[in-house]
Amino acid sequence: MPVLAMLAFFPLLGQNNINIPSDSLLRREAARMLMVGFRGDKIDDSSDAARYVRDLHVGSIVLFDMDLTTDGPHKIGTRNITSKEQLTKLTRQLQSYADEPLIIAADQEGGMVARLKTQYGFKPTVNALYLGTQDNRDTTLYYAMRIAREMQECGVNLNLAPVLDIHNENGPHLGHFKRCFSDDVDVITRNAGWFIDAHYKHGILCAVKHFPGHGSALGDSHLGMVDDTENWSPRELEPFANLIAKNKVDVVMTAHIYNRRLDPDYPATLSHKMVTGLLRDNLHYDGVVITDDMYMEGILSQYSIADALALAINAGADILLVGNNIDTGFEADRPFKLVDIIVNLVKTGKVPYELIHQSSERILKLKKRINN
Repeated sequence: MPVLAMLAFFPLLGQNNINIPSDSLLRREAARMLMVGFRGDKIDDSSDAARYVRDLHVGSIVLFDMDLTTDGPHKIGTRNITSKEQLTKLTRQLQSYADEPLIIAADQEGGMVARLKTQYGFKPTVNALYLGTQDNRDTTLYYAMRIAREMQECGVNLNLAPVLDIHNENGPHLGHFKRCFSDDVDVITRNAGWFIDAHYKHGILCAVKHFPGHGSALGDSHLGMVDDTENWSPRELEPFANLIAKNKVDVVMTAHIYNRRLDPDYPATLSHKMVTGLLRDNLHYDGVVITDDMYMEGILSQYSIADALALAINAGADILLVGNNIDTGFEADRPFKLVDIIVNLVKTGKVPYELIHQSSERILKLKKRINN
């Protein structure tokens, strides 16, 4: 289905029920939906990060330890994190520029995916597959507590973890790096639940990923379009359903994968059938939905950024992740341009304002739970 035809499918509820507000309020709510990355391990009043938080009022920041926007080799300590002391100072500076609690996120799954590395003075971590193989509450709590405690000490309040995908050793993006707890749904549910509990004890929120299941995919959506139709099975939804039912899910991250049995036209991040229909309506999830990075090739190889934003918001996404830290390059003013695009989408009727407002309210509700 062409993008414009798809957008026309959604009734403009916002135009009927909620009037479009002033430009300043609309821009504020649109910016609240952005989670953005920046270059540098320190900031001042003229830094990009200061402009994003103080001037644009983005709702969230994502931190990395390696700059991936340049030609390799990609070296550690080249982005936002170089030591515990430095990171603590950086997050305090970021919060000082915000006029509402700022969500500061990082991927700290453990193992290969850890932005807070031992080289910067943080304690060693283990991968999810190790924890799932042990399948021991005390072991998982021990390692998850260490992660959560150090995040809390350094001012990072959202862990983009745990992974709820089902382990497949042939998966190049997940299984190869041992990022999944197990191929057993019960083991995933137990260990992810313990991982989340440990974070709660230190006031850290978690984002479970990658809905509706990326473990069986044999491609990497960082590099291009991935079609998981033939390999995916409904049991991949079970860890999400189980933890949602236990009220342990703060944020759900979507995957940039096609599953034509669930939606013949759009990848999960851009799919109303998957995000609103499956996740919200069928699994009864009413929390925040965050996209994976909107500039990954799994999206940009198929859509313009304006069309992708329109589809993602109409699908039901609340936070739009733009790390500004992948092969598609860094652009200092990109967050400002994205807010302009979102405002224009609302004003031209391609995105109902009601959806912007609903997302803004969900994000504000999430922020109230942040332990600053």
